[in-house]
Amino acid sequence: MHGSQPLKGCLKSPKLLASALVILLSWVCIPGAGAATLDDRIDQLAAEVNDHSAKVEGLQESLLYPVNTRLTVFLTLETRKALDLDSVELFVNDRPVASHLYTPRERSALEAGGVQQLYIGNIESGAHSIRAVITARSADKDFVRREASHPFTKRPGALGVELKLGARAPDFEPYVSFTEWK
Repeated sequence: MHGSQPLKGCLKSPKLLASALVILLSWVCIPGAGAATLDDRIDQLAAEVNDHSAKVEGLQESLLYPVNTRLTVFLTLETRKALDLDSVELFVNDRPVASHLYTPRERSALEAGGVQQLYIGNIESGAHSIRAVITARSADKDFVRREASHPFTKRPGALGVELKLGARAPDFEPYVSFTEWK
């Protein structure tokens, strides 16, 4: 039994052996072929995840913030270089709902005409008020703090309120104005 003995059953199916060898060599010799299809599949899955994410976000917004009760508050700068915005606090019906400290990058985006969504939430129809507390540095380098209030009546449907900040020369006294968007 020991020693060299003839191979009896190993060469019975040379086609099977050749097929196995071809499959093995193609798998070993072409490493990029499997990787390319894997990369394509990963890209496809990533696109599907992004698509589902967008759908979930839209569904979440429609469920959490129904159109009939939605209130959105946006911030813009009317006078681009007159204010160096530091922070904003926002109150709806004397309840704090948003606060933000501004980085230099965010300030420059607002100065370039950007619009910031400060708050999105739900309120019932009826009489309400928004109060904003702004801290900034004016163009003449004075540190200023301003409070402004805006009473409004919420009706069914989405309501957007623009909170516009500005300062007029020569004294650069900051002001806050509110504009309702239907």
